[in-house]
Amino acid sequence: MAILPILEFPDPRLRTRAKPVQKVDGRISKLVDDMLETMYEAPGIGLAATQVNVHERVIVIDVTESKDAPHVFINPSLSLSGNILETEEGCLSVPGFYEPVTRHEFVRVDALDASGNAFSLEAEGLLSICIQHECDHLEGKLFVDYLSGLKRTRIKKKLVKLQKQSA
Repeated sequence: MAILPILEFPDPRLRTRAKPVQKVDGRISKLVDDMLETMYEAPGIGLAATQVNVHERVIVIDVTESKDAPHVFINPSLSLSGNILETEEGCLSVPGFYEPVTRHEFVRVDALDASGNAFSLEAEGLLSICIQHECDHLEGKLFVDYLSGLKRTRIKKKLVKLQKQSA
């Protein structure tokens, strides 16, 4: 396993729409393992392949305190329902920023697991929010896109400055 570099906003590669995985094979299994290791090391609760510059429809999530119940979603398809809730979100690709974002209360996701088997999952709470957040990444969308242009510009300027200082 390997720790993968995480792209940071405003990197244009984060805007790439991910393509469906054609075959769940050893390459995808290694990607999933590397993404889980990267997510836990970061530390985070979710990671989309887009964030590690792999533009295929793969996400990993673990919202547990113990970090021992990972979810893997390959080619996820969402159905959203319930009330619209506002919660504070952060992102490994937008480090250090947390802002309120509106999401649906419930999500049903149909996907393939790490072995290529089809499954469905209904989620609410933090898991639902995280699934929606990570699936946005697969569409080239970031949580900052839900913010006002002014807030998004402020965050972008701060991150660009920090990236230049660390380069």
